[in-house]
Amino acid sequence: MSKTNSLHDKIKSHYATFEDEHAKNASGNKAAGSRARKALGEIKKLVTDYRKASVAGE
Repeated sequence: MSKTNSLHDKIKSHYATFEDEHAKNASGNKAAGSRARKALGEIKKLVTDYRKASVAGE
């Protein structure tokens, strides 16, 4: 599996977590908002790595 495919899978996983936690937060669960923001932070890190890997052709 290439590095970009691996990063893509991780991004998808964190995005699914974000969606779940966002829905819980929208229903009034304030702690879920923190977990949603954490998932977005992880996505941000992975996106940077993905951009570097895709430019390098990995």
